[in-house]
Amino acid sequence: MKKITTALVFGSLLSTSAIADKWHMPTPYGDGNLPTQIAYGFAEEIKDKTGGELDITVHSAGSLVKHTEIPRAVKTGQVQIGEVFLGILGNEHPVFKHDNIPFLATSFEQAKALWEAAKPSVEKQLDKSGLQLLYTVAWPAQSLYTKMPVSQLSDLEGSKMRAYSPSTSRLADLMGTTPTTIQVPDIPQAFSTGIIQAMITSPSTGVDSQAWDYVNYYTDVKAWIPKNIIVVNKRAFRRLDKATQTAILDAAKHAEALGWEKVAERAANDKQKLIDNGMNVTDPSETLVKELQAIGTTMVAEWKAEDPQEVGAILERYQP
Repeated sequence: MKKITTALVFGSLLSTSAIADKWHMPTPYGDGNLPTQIAYGFAEEIKDKTGGELDITVHSAGSLVKHTEIPRAVKTGQVQIGEVFLGILGNEHPVFKHDNIPFLATSFEQAKALWEAAKPSVEKQLDKSGLQLLYTVAWPAQSLYTKMPVSQLSDLEGSKMRAYSPSTSRLADLMGTTPTTIQVPDIPQAFSTGIIQAMITSPSTGVDSQAWDYVNYYTDVKAWIPKNIIVVNKRAFRRLDKATQTAILDAAKHAEALGWEKVAERAANDKQKLIDNGMNVTDPSETLVKELQAIGTTMVAEWKAEDPQEVGAILERYQP
C-alpha cells in the first residue's frame, strides 16, 4: 500500500471532500486485528457498490490520526469517517461506558443484549456531537495479563496497571493498582521499561503486541466485552446522494454482522496462540472472581449514579 504523509493527506481533504469521492478512515489498530480487517472489507464493498464513486482509504495502526484524536478529527471534518474504542468516550457521557463495566456482560450473547439496550442512548449522544453511528465491532472478552501468577487481588497490590478509558482507570483503582494510560502501540515498551506490570485486554491485543515477550501469565477472567464504533461526520454523510448513503448503510450492516460472527472464532484462535507461544493460560481462582465481581457491582452503582435517568434506562432495557 502506498504510504502518504499525514500532511499530504490532510492537505488533500480540502480538494477531495468537496466532491465526496475520496474519504479517509483512521483506525487505531493494526492490520492483523479483526476490526481493521472488517474496515478494509467495508471500504471495498462501498467502492464496489458505488462503482468507485466513493473510495474510502483505511489508515490503520494510528498512522494518520492518533486514537484519542480520532473522535475530534471526525467531528471537525478533518476526516470523514473513523473508528474508535467506545470506552474512550466515557468522559463525554456515561452512556459510552456501558461495555467497560466488569461482569455486566461477559458472554457474546450478553454483550449483544447490552448493546441493543445501550444503542439508542449512544446514538443520541453521538448525534449531539455531529456524528452518526455506522457499525460496531466487538472485541473478545478482556482478561488479565501479568508477569506473575495472580490468584487474588492482593497479588497485584502496588502494581501499575494499563488503563485505556475512564472505566479502566477506575477499575485499576478499585483493584489496588495504579492506573497508567498506555495505548496499544506502546504496550510492549511500557512493560519492558517497567511503566506497567499488568493489563486487562483481549487475547487479540495480546497476540498483536506479542505479549509473550514481556509477560508470562494470562488469567482468563473474561471481565467484559468491549466494542469499537465506526462513526461518520453527519454533514459529510448528508452531502452524499441517496444511492451512496444506502451503499454505506448496507455495507455497515454487513460489517457489523461479520464482526459478531467472527469475534468468537478470533478469540479462541488468539487464546491458543498465547498458549502456543509459551504463556501460562489459566482460569481465575474463585477468590479472584468474587473480588472482581464485587468491583463490578460497585462500578455499576457508580455508573448509574452519574446519570440515573439515562443509565437507568439502559439497565432497565438490558435483559441478559
